Amino acid sequence: MAIEHLKRSKPETERAEDDAKVRATVEATLKDIETRGDAAVRDLSEKFDGYTPKAFRLTPSEIEAAMQKVTTREMEDIKFAQTQIRRFAEAQRATMTDTEVETMPGVILGHKNIPVQSVGCYVPGGKFPMVASAHMSVLTASVAGVPRIVASAPPVKGAPHPAIVAAMQLGGAHEILVLGGIQAVGAMAIGTESIDPVHMLVGPGNAFVAEAKRQLFGRVGIDLFAGPTETMVIADDTVDAEMCATDLLGQAEHGYNSPACLITNSRRLAEATLAEIDRLLEILPTAETASVSWRDYGDVILCDTYDEMLSVANDMAYEHVQVMTDRDDWFLDNMHSYGALFLGPRTNVANGDKVIGTNHTLPTKKAGRYTGGLWVGKFLKTHSYQKVTSDEAATLVGEYGSRLCMLEGFVGHAEQCNVRVRRYGGINVPYGEAAPYRGAAE
Repeated sequence: MAIEHLKRSKPETERAEDDAKVRATVEATLKDIETRGDAAVRDLSEKFDGYTPKAFRLTPSEIEAAMQKVTTREMEDIKFAQTQIRRFAEAQRATMTDTEVETMPGVILGHKNIPVQSVGCYVPGGKFPMVASAHMSVLTASVAGVPRIVASAPPVKGAPHPAIVAAMQLGGAHEILVLGGIQAVGAMAIGTESIDPVHMLVGPGNAFVAEAKRQLFGRVGIDLFAGPTETMVIADDTVDAEMCATDLLGQAEHGYNSPACLITNSRRLAEATLAEIDRLLEILPTAETASVSWRDYGDVILCDTYDEMLSVANDMAYEHVQVMTDRDDWFLDNMHSYGALFLGPRTNVANGDKVIGTNHTLPTKKAGRYTGGLWVGKFLKTHSYQKVTSDEAATLVGEYGSRLCMLEGFVGHAEQCNVRVRRYGGINVPYGEAAPYRGAAE
């Protein structure tokens, strides 16, 4: 395989050093929240956001006042996006059915899909107010039937962001908090004097939010490790440098550490894209952020073949993967590790981020190797159950269970089976021994 890097991002060693600093900061902050509760949350909010209201939970009148600041056209746009996301989430929910089957006479097995009982939805709003994240988490949890949905976003210019509040309220949030960063996810997961803890955290965020979710996992469930954002463009000569450069920088503007990668089999396209990125960074209003991301976290990888392009893409397992080639469906059929695919030049990552209907909370840092993104199924727990409805089934299964338990040395387990064999089958199994074989079971 002849794979050439025309541009390389920061080496993994430097990224690991950055991660270690974030890890230590988050650990100390979460410990402070657990120890001091509301006082710690208030101090952190004042330090990072300059925001210290009487209460971080909005009242119904405060929610209404914020929504009044959203223009009619903005509200129509929010509702349009939520309609698309709701339609897809409802279609996904319809694929998840409860089931019950009689696997043998008298033995009934089944499972039920039960909503998580409380969810904390984090909506980023530091550098950019991520209105769409409210749709993706709050609305999807609502479609799943979660009975308590807590949504939190940082203040913007010292106040709740009107459009974020509107999206949360329309999406079905039961409680809306004006809190950002580690203090938001920490308060929702750990709980404070004024905020009841939730069972699960969802939503994207910066490196500190993502690390906080990682450290809180176990105490609560999480959707996945989501953030900082990553974007990959897989392209050949069927598209031009302007398209590729625009799609790379469109995600690099998220933050100073947002990886962006071009994989191509065209040297001409690769070199032209590098030049076009330099040109666009001269005119892009968010170039201050995007240029740092591109400098430190940008890659351009030149491959000989489509198979090499596929192999590199699967190995990197990026969050957003834009495919613009003469064989987009081939990549759809053969890619196995990614967050979401955007197939063909007519669509793009921004569509998925904001409006088209698929969820934008997606796995990063190679998590796409073992999980997909946030979807309605993440809010549902599949719980199994069993029933035995006849003496014959209780006896037959019990006999096998008794012998298999004794095979492993679990006498107490075996006796759970044996007591049923004695009562429902009338077979005298000596205490602490395996059920005997009989003609029908041999």
